[in-house]
Amino acid sequence: MRNWLAGLGVSWPTGSDWIVAAAAVAAVALAWLIAHVTARKIGPWLTEFSEQRAGARGETLGPRMCDLTRYLIFALLLAIILNADAWRPLGEIVLGIAIAGGCALFVLGILRGLAMPRLIAFLLAAVTFVALLTRAVGGLKPVTDTLNRVGFDAGSMRISLLSLVQIAVTVAALYAIVKLLNRIIATSIRRASGFDPTQQLLAQKLASVAIVIAAFFIGIDVLGIDLTALTVFSGAFGLAIGFGLQKTFGNLMAGIILLMDRSIKPGDVIVVGEAVGHVNKIGVRAVSIVTRDGKEHLIPNENLMTQEVENWSYSSRDVRVHIPVGVAYSCDLALAQRLMVEAAAASDRVLDAPAPKVWLTAFGENSVNHDILIWLKDPEAGIGSVRSEILNRLWVLFKENGVELPFPQRDVRVKEWPASLPVTAGQQTQP
Repeated sequence: MRNWLAGLGVSWPTGSDWIVAAAAVAAVALAWLIAHVTARKIGPWLTEFSEQRAGARGETLGPRMCDLTRYLIFALLLAIILNADAWRPLGEIVLGIAIAGGCALFVLGILRGLAMPRLIAFLLAAVTFVALLTRAVGGLKPVTDTLNRVGFDAGSMRISLLSLVQIAVTVAALYAIVKLLNRIIATSIRRASGFDPTQQLLAQKLASVAIVIAAFFIGIDVLGIDLTALTVFSGAFGLAIGFGLQKTFGNLMAGIILLMDRSIKPGDVIVVGEAVGHVNKIGVRAVSIVTRDGKEHLIPNENLMTQEVENWSYSSRDVRVHIPVGVAYSCDLALAQRLMVEAAAASDRVLDAPAPKVWLTAFGENSVNHDILIWLKDPEAGIGSVRSEILNRLWVLFKENGVELPFPQRDVRVKEWPASLPVTAGQQTQP
């Protein structure tokens, strides 16, 4: 073994090296013990803070805060120990592996807590481990040089494994940061007492757009991409993107305008074409409307800007509902109208003020037509249910009080009968 290592130019560790390595192992154990005790003390507080500020629930950041605190403190203590004195190579390797492992576990916990795909999380954790380990035992230059040699030149640009790794790590890191910032800002805005739900949603969308734009330019700067090199193609590329994403940007701007003028808000009951339901969400591209049947309609934001929309909750949530009822001509109209009001007033969802009313609308072909007018304060709970409740109660009241419901009737009048009926073949006349 010693001869083989000597052939590679590596000397066999001496007794002093093994003593230093043992000291490094002891330092790792001590750092882990301190990190474990500290995490048990401040971990629950950090978990509560994360749930309050970042809205973490379930398998997200909140339950992982104790472990994340332990890994972070462990890596920081070992980094201080490593840089406090000049360690022999074997001790540097021990400390480097421990630091890299702690940081890799920390990165993995953060990414999994943000619901990042498992493959991406493990790849970034592996990159973190390799980068920190090589830096601790001698620097990243040998690794970066090796990765940079595997590639090719495209004009003045060098495309190599190093550049691909840098791009992948930067994009994944910025994605995780954007997701975390969006969650923190959204939770903070929801907790703001000065905003109503519409203003909160608008603020969240504007903040999300600003964060994404900032992340894009930060990524361009970190990767060292020179945008001036793309000046020749930027005009044509921008024109193609403009035509291709015209509807997308139109829907985005329409959604922002809807939130700004507050003509349609989450929770409003609206009618668009044949769809009647409450607004569940105003998204980047479409508005989600949930009907009473549980069906979710996704209507593009532009349609709500250009088409006629009925908003039952725009200025007031109170809605008047017409329930047509017909009675027979032979019944007592005053009694029938009183029973209609009584049936409507007995419903819990019907408002007492304005009180239910009955209008006589027309003398129909077979019935005297009326409209029962009721006011509801919760149209999002559905109209068909209260209509059915009132009509069922009215049916019972009509039966109890002898009020007849109409049905089609036809009177046939014969002006004259023929004097004699014609006799057909095979028939005999009766005397």
